[in-house]
Amino acid sequence: MSRKCALSGIGPLSGNTRSHAMNSSKRKWNPNLQPVKIGGKTLMISARTLKTLKRNNALGNSK
Repeated sequence: MSRKCALSGIGPLSGNTRSHAMNSSKRKWNPNLQPVKIGGKTLMISARTLKTLKRNNALGNSK
C-alpha cells in the first residue's frame, strides 16, 4: 500500500533533518493518512483532506 491520499494524491515529502551541529541526513515526511469508509469501501485519506470534506459536508454525514 502506497503512502498516498486516495482523493487528493498527497504523498510523502523529502528533505534534510539538521542536528545542532548542522549535520544533515535525509528524511521523509509522510502524510497523516486515516482509514475512512466511503461508499462501503475503506480509503486511506489524509487528515487535511478529511477536514476539508467534513467542512464542506461532502461525506454525506449529518454531523
